[in-house]
Amino acid sequence: MNEKHKRQGHCPKWKESPYMQGREIVPVHWKKGSTIEDIISNLEATCFEARNVAAGARLFEYMIKQGDTIWMGVAGAGPVGGMGGYIIDLIKAGFVDVLCSTGAQVYHDGHFAFGLPVVQGSPRVDDNALDADGTTRIYDINIRMDETLKSQDDVFKEFAKTLSCEVRSTADYVHEWGEYIRRKAPHAEHSWVATAAEYGVPIFLDSESNHSIGMNNAALFLEEGKDIAPNASRSLLEGAALVYSSPQLGFFEWGGGGPKNWIQTLAPMISQIIGVDFEGADRGIQITTAFERDGGLSGCTFGEAVTWGKYKDATKGLVQVWGEYSVIAPLLVGYVIEKCETRAPKRLMDHKNEYMRRLYEAWDQQQAQEAWEQQQARKGLRE
Repeated sequence: MNEKHKRQGHCPKWKESPYMQGREIVPVHWKKGSTIEDIISNLEATCFEARNVAAGARLFEYMIKQGDTIWMGVAGAGPVGGMGGYIIDLIKAGFVDVLCSTGAQVYHDGHFAFGLPVVQGSPRVDDNALDADGTTRIYDINIRMDETLKSQDDVFKEFAKTLSCEVRSTADYVHEWGEYIRRKAPHAEHSWVATAAEYGVPIFLDSESNHSIGMNNAALFLEEGKDIAPNASRSLLEGAALVYSSPQLGFFEWGGGGPKNWIQTLAPMISQIIGVDFEGADRGIQITTAFERDGGLSGCTFGEAVTWGKYKDATKGLVQVWGEYSVIAPLLVGYVIEKCETRAPKRLMDHKNEYMRRLYEAWDQQQAQEAWEQQQARKGLRE
């Protein structure tokens, strides 16, 4: 043993080293006829992001079996690229209880329900030629300006005219849109928004306005003076109430962006802003290509989120997978669909007013407690 190893505590009995207690690595092989369990097990036995993917699959299974209320975040353009079917599968299996999505993906979901053109394209194309042709591109997905977007706008305008002017959350708005799809669309079975409405799964939007839904609402306000836009405060309070009323809470996030931020902001809203005791979510899974280094929310680690009160514990129940979710999410979805028994839907949409009442009662109690403590403090000063 050389002097350097002596000084650094080199362990001649390497099996006793605390750094050599991990699972032994043995070369893996592809088994003919492999199942999704075999694939995840192989990933788990190797290295790098493969192990994270496997960890995410195992954690998702655990969340389901523990009975967690599972929130799903939907960012990016995966659903308009055909991945909405996986969301339908998760909703029908009872593995997703609440969603938060960009408004864009809720809007684009309607293309499939109403049979509007959406085809595979290529990112290596002359975009000036596409524009002249009346074709619009979402990376490698092609849709039409008139036959897809403007036709969808016409459907939204007809739907919007059926709504009354009242205070509603984005969950209320999207639920009514989902029910409209179920009544009117020729292919409602292709819509994850319609499926969510059928199974009582609330879908919140991360923004009330920065998408085609908001723009169509604004057009109706311009033309008729009718304001049907969802109320941001109502949306946040309903989301916070669902989070507060969940004994165990897990988040499953496709991408980052607004939906991740909106979902994760609900816990500190309860504890920091409203002033009601709440420790954060129990578990979380995120699939993202974002890096941590630029300080952006999409790449923010779950550990950092613990310091904001968004999660309970930085040492367990949190898995972040670096990668593009169109590749990774199907593995996690397929794994739990094959491994887990279906759960009865929680139908949180049907009960969210009850959960709002619980949050209001907790807030009232907190206010009363603070008033009593202030009174006692003043009494102590007088004495």
